[in-house]
Amino acid sequence: MPGIPDVLICDEQGRFHFVELKSTGGNAVDLRPHQVAFMSRHAHASVWILVRKVRTETLPQRIYLYRAESAMDLKLHGLKVPPVFFFEGDPPWEELFGLIAPI
Repeated sequence: MPGIPDVLICDEQGRFHFVELKSTGGNAVDLRPHQVAFMSRHAHASVWILVRKVRTETLPQRIYLYRAESAMDLKLHGLKVPPVFFFEGDPPWEELFGLIAPI
């Protein structure tokens, strides 16, 4: 099964924002060692991890947003790590992108 592609966003002021996209059915977030290393090295930049916990019969989808500096904790502890942003159901995309690429 192919992975979810990463996203590079260029904002209105020409700044780039990198978003690592992940999806999970449980609490573990499958970050590879090279991804953790990249995010740790570039934690000073606008680098993010966006995790979607898939919908179940009883729960809606959940969206979690983390800064790159949380990559190691996220790898070790999964979704127990407090996110910068959390939402259940269909996320308010404008608010979410406002956090990733503020104007």
